[in-house]
Amino acid sequence: MSHRFQEIRHKLRGTRSALVVIGTVIGLLGLYFIPAAQAVHDTGAFELDGNATNNPAVAGDDWDNVCHQVIGSDCSTTNNTTGATAVSFVTEANPNSSIFTGGGSKDPIDISSWAWKDAGGLPDKDNLQHGFAARYSLTPSATCPSGTATTCDVLYFGSDRFDNSGDAQQGFWFFQNKITLSSTKSGGGFAFNGVHKNGDLLIISDFSNGGTTSTISVYKWDSTVSGNLALLASSTNANCATAGPADAFCGIVNSTNGTVAPWPFTDKSGNTSYLAGELYEGGVNLSTLGLAGECFSSVASETRSSTSTTATLKDFVLGQFALCAPTMTTQASATVANPVTPGTAVHDTATITVTGATNPTDPTGNVTFFLCGPIASGACTTGGTNIGTGTLNGGAVTNDGTAVAQSPDVNTAASVTGVLAPGRYCFRGEWPGDTNYSGTSFSNDTDECFAVKDTSATTTAQNWLPNDSAHVTTGSGAAASGSVDFTLYSTADCTGTAITTFANRPVNASGNAITNNSTFAIAVTPGEVISWRATFTPTDPNAITGSTSHCEASTVGINDDIGS
Repeated sequence: MSHRFQEIRHKLRGTRSALVVIGTVIGLLGLYFIPAAQAVHDTGAFELDGNATNNPAVAGDDWDNVCHQVIGSDCSTTNNTTGATAVSFVTEANPNSSIFTGGGSKDPIDISSWAWKDAGGLPDKDNLQHGFAARYSLTPSATCPSGTATTCDVLYFGSDRFDNSGDAQQGFWFFQNKITLSSTKSGGGFAFNGVHKNGDLLIISDFSNGGTTSTISVYKWDSTVSGNLALLASSTNANCATAGPADAFCGIVNSTNGTVAPWPFTDKSGNTSYLAGELYEGGVNLSTLGLAGECFSSVASETRSSTSTTATLKDFVLGQFALCAPTMTTQASATVANPVTPGTAVHDTATITVTGATNPTDPTGNVTFFLCGPIASGACTTGGTNIGTGTLNGGAVTNDGTAVAQSPDVNTAASVTGVLAPGRYCFRGEWPGDTNYSGTSFSNDTDECFAVKDTSATTTAQNWLPNDSAHVTTGSGAAASGSVDFTLYSTADCTGTAITTFANRPVNASGNAITNNSTFAIAVTPGEVISWRATFTPTDPNAITGSTSHCEASTVGINDDIGS
């Protein structure tokens, strides 16, 4: 067969294999292209063709697009990916960077027991230079089956290494929790931050016989099984160039010396391009493996002594991948801008949303709600009164990653708080998490705070002559802050059209407001009865309610005018 074809597109398809564990070890050696396999299993999203450079004549992204999207330069292209939902590209500082150390650094052991250091001593063939990954959520099709999922979610991953002299098995971990390196001493080096979560994905691959034979095994972390790794699928014919039409995963290495490295790269021999087998890339269809709903926060490529899950781990490249965390927003049914009166029921509503996956399972369990107040400012970030719980409800669609819970009412006689005193109050929601997600909480001083008005202001009108006045006090006897309108009527019961209104007369520190010696004259009959009313308007209507005096009446004397 002719070897003039330099670009071969590959797709990930479903597998008939039973799915059991997450693990991936990838051996790197030369792989020869077989042109007859071109486009046999191509998703159209990514080029799994044994090189890292985008071919404009072929649909899909390549690793130079991922490189540019992450670091923006030194990637031989100015184009980002087309629609990747998550990307990672990490460059090691040198061949001796970040290697595993300590006996606890093995795949079946939790990350909390792993240790790392910056030191040499590994075979050059096991030293990784770059690690990269990308995720896509595609429309299901014949070339991208989705199993029972509504989308075809596909992961692509790869790495390059310092030397190609000998077999090198490799693995790729996709972690749901965020994993980072710490400076805490552990196991002869330093500890990792983070732990495994059930459903973490491990892909292990080995290429042999010049790259023509490839074995890939896929595992997931499952703390309920012996060894913590459950095998999902395995194949001894997982070469992307020759894989069958029903494969759920495949891998491929570059087959020839001189394969272009689209970013700065220098191998042991001083080459700035790849020798055969120095570049590896692969992919896995999450949907056909039943993992479309998984969200992966971090990704690590690793080299190892063998494809055994208990093999000694050697080098690794750790990168961050997607924002995979539930977030909470809450909304009080009343706000400071729209206050309520004592006895009016108020509740809080919490919405938890999971991001980073296409069809994430809805969060479940109970949200506990707290109420702080009365407080002058700020939010209920800590403390407060536990007012009870609300159960999360995801609605009819259980895999959109969203669920809502409502708190019990407050500010009623039957509630935990009873009828609240006037003032400003704020809610907080706390969710402990469930078997799928870690917990979260939320409170702020905008959506979570409401006001209960003071309804105790009393306005009393005084005699009209010589100057009408009003006295305004709160329930505590203090002067109320605001102003009074005095309205005069020619009737005896404050009905009909007002004769005039003396508006906005301020309430002084003693709680008094007067008409301020204003004069208004009308023609009346001696002995006629007139009336007036005083209406109080508070300076802050969100803090206290206004009030109106009773209608005050007076009989006109012998004069034909009314002094006011």
